[in-house]
Amino acid sequence: MYTTGQFMKLAHVTKKTLRYYDEKNILKPSMVTEKGVRLYTDNDLAKLQQILLLKYLGFSLSDIKDMQVDDADKHFINNSLNIQLKLVEDRIEQLQLVASTIKEATEKIKANQDIDWTNLFDLIHVNDLDSALKNQYKNASNIMARINLHKLYSTNKQGWFRWIFEKLELKKGQKILELGCGAGNIWVENINRLDKDISIVVSDISDGMLRDARREICVENDNFSYVVCECEKIPFEDNTFDTVIANHVLFYCGDVEAACREIHRVLKPGGRLVCGTYGKNHMLEVSQLVSDFDDRIVLAAEKLYDIFGKENGEDILNKSFDKVEWYQYEDSLYVTEAEPLISYVLSCHGNQNQYISDHYKDFRSFMKKRLSKGFYITKDSGIFIAEKKKI
Repeated sequence: MYTTGQFMKLAHVTKKTLRYYDEKNILKPSMVTEKGVRLYTDNDLAKLQQILLLKYLGFSLSDIKDMQVDDADKHFINNSLNIQLKLVEDRIEQLQLVASTIKEATEKIKANQDIDWTNLFDLIHVNDLDSALKNQYKNASNIMARINLHKLYSTNKQGWFRWIFEKLELKKGQKILELGCGAGNIWVENINRLDKDISIVVSDISDGMLRDARREICVENDNFSYVVCECEKIPFEDNTFDTVIANHVLFYCGDVEAACREIHRVLKPGGRLVCGTYGKNHMLEVSQLVSDFDDRIVLAAEKLYDIFGKENGEDILNKSFDKVEWYQYEDSLYVTEAEPLISYVLSCHGNQNQYISDHYKDFRSFMKKRLSKGFYITKDSGIFIAEKKKI
């Protein structure tokens, strides 16, 4: 335990700053004695590090409060540091772009050429960038929470991304398009299994996620190119790709059938769409668990499998494709620690934060008790492989 004075020296902050963070419910001491002595722990240091780093990157205290989780368990600290690293790398890329644009402007001045001042102003006014980084922080945190839970506790040790890669059946000389790449995990986990003669276009609607994928896959890998695009509007000519991958993506599309038609258009005759999705039984036990804590909690505003899932996906795909088959991924989760499952719950697209944020410690205690002897979770997921008719 550290006194306020000791904590100030360790973190290089003032007493006024600590009191202000306390008043704003951003960082409170772990203990206040009967005599009013405020005591902090190493976990509080980890939280303060996160606050100061995000503040350094330009986020407001209101943003930081939204981006924090009231937990300093090593699982959350590790996730937080990984996401902070991505934010720093994004900020470096932005500053490098500003620097190169300024250099270009000075060279044009020397050569008596006109300068595109609009471009410079657009780069310097970074409000939109801050908003994008905040959204990316949340998106990356959510994706990491989901992937980590499955990595840690899946009973099928092959792993989802290696299983999908085998189902792709890639061949030399093929052209591949991935829609909604996220962090590029399919390629990161199978990079050593790729043939050098395969060309892969990695795409996402989020420029931030695409930057993450580029860094994770490796910028200098000649197999890959990167494009920002939507599933309903793919910027490639007809009959371009041998395979299109849409891993847990189609149910996020505003018009799933339009996306399927667009994918069909860019596939070569005989080409295949490989798309992952869920069934109605997927992770059912998690929904029941959080409902036991508070029956007002709904983890998803809409059921993704109702939009495009195991039960209705074949009918949707049959409208655009000539042959459709479902492949079940046999797996389940057996979770023995509360923190990764808490991360997963907080990452969902429902109303859970409305009811958990003010009762987080109660929720954490509830989860630890319920998971003390292990917790089984059904996984109901797989892929459709849809084929375009050969000429």
